[in-house]
Amino acid sequence: MSLEEEFATQPEQVRWEGRFIVAKTRGRWEYVGRTRNIRAAVILAIDADDHVILVEQFRVPLGKPSIEMPAGLIGDVEGSEDEDAAVAAGRELEEETGYRAGRMESLGEFYSSPGMVTESFTMFRAHDLVKVGDGGGTEGEGITVHRVPLAGLDDFLAEKRAAGYGVDVRMLMLLGARMPGLT
Repeated sequence: MSLEEEFATQPEQVRWEGRFIVAKTRGRWEYVGRTRNIRAAVILAIDADDHVILVEQFRVPLGKPSIEMPAGLIGDVEGSEDEDAAVAAGRELEEETGYRAGRMESLGEFYSSPGMVTESFTMFRAHDLVKVGDGGGTEGEGITVHRVPLAGLDDFLAEKRAAGYGVDVRMLMLLGARMPGLT
């Protein structure tokens, strides 16, 4: 019997549910997801001068700051469950980084850790960036904005790693085959 056949007949059971996260089992498999099927938007923002806009934020599960692309939840506020993903991406980009996009292009839906998490995110490419504020996120997020030359991204990330920072897996999208050890 295949894994798919085995688990297709098993009922999904909720083991614990919080405000944003739900832990579930299906047979012997354990996984987590977002409550209310909330999704996320992740924004690839590269300005006209070939600088990528990144954010730094302390992440409690890691116990350290992390370097990431701007991102946020879609429809997480009561009454906004049907929020358009591109609208959410634009809102999060401006809130976190202080940049406004003239246009958002969807690059598709992705899953960050499909063996453990049901959460998906839509990757957006922000075009025609304009600086309209300081960013930093909402109160309590403590976001630091970094404008990093694409040509210096490898060094920037190496410095952050050496300083003990976490680096989000989505940074691989920017590093590609240039990632140290792959070439």
